[in-house]
Amino acid sequence: LKGDTKSQGNWGEVILERILESSGLTRDREYILQESTLSEEGRRLQPDAIVLLPEGKKVVIDSKVSLIHYERFTSSSEDHEQVQHLKQFITSIRSHIKGLGEKHYTELYRDKSLDFILMFMPVEPAFILALQHSENLYNEAYEKGIVMVSPTTLLATLRTIANIWKHEYQNKNVLLIAEEAGKLYDKFVGLVDDLVKVGKQLKTTKGSYDDAMNKLSTGTGNLVGRAEKIKDLGAKTKKRLPEPIIERSKATDQEFIGSRE
Repeated sequence: LKGDTKSQGNWGEVILERILESSGLTRDREYILQESTLSEEGRRLQPDAIVLLPEGKKVVIDSKVSLIHYERFTSSSEDHEQVQHLKQFITSIRSHIKGLGEKHYTELYRDKSLDFILMFMPVEPAFILALQHSENLYNEAYEKGIVMVSPTTLLATLRTIANIWKHEYQNKNVLLIAEEAGKLYDKFVGLVDDLVKVGKQLKTTKGSYDDAMNKLSTGTGNLVGRAEKIKDLGAKTKKRLPEPIIERSKATDQEFIGSRE
């Protein structure tokens, strides 16, 4: 707190980053640090943090509040000095609110930003002190689209946003499950249709097989019977037809002879 404004700013950014890390949000997914953006006027703006919300909304967080006069206020033992430093402290806050409002962060992100900026004060007692001694300070900032927050109120806000994301992910998962279930069902229907086709093809194949076997081994002068007669006449062979087929051929010949008699 006794350093210059730059050192205080760096310290405030560290505190902000630690709060973001403990909020339940994930860096580069639900929040981004030090994102540099170019405005329409060509001015480069780099907020300390941007918290992302569902539907592309963004919340800008700024932590560059000067605490020099607050440190002098707390270090001073003289009443008149404390009064003076307190006035300067509140004046520096008002000046920062004005400068922050002139950056037009909400216009920079247009429809992707909420209509306010979070002005983070990293020291809780400093935040309370400023509001206690300037009742209109909070409303003055709010009218400019700026909400003053302390570590406690910022953490509560960020955890609320983390819960919003949790429900958002759950809802997306439900939709994905429904989508995947639909795809699975469609695949299952396709598999069943293919199996039905295979069954029909198997029946057709079985019929063709039966017809071919009948031609081989049934009826007078069937091929099996003729082949066996050739063998019996002395044809030199090394193999033998399956016995059931030979027997079937003989049986059909006998049936044919019996029917003729």
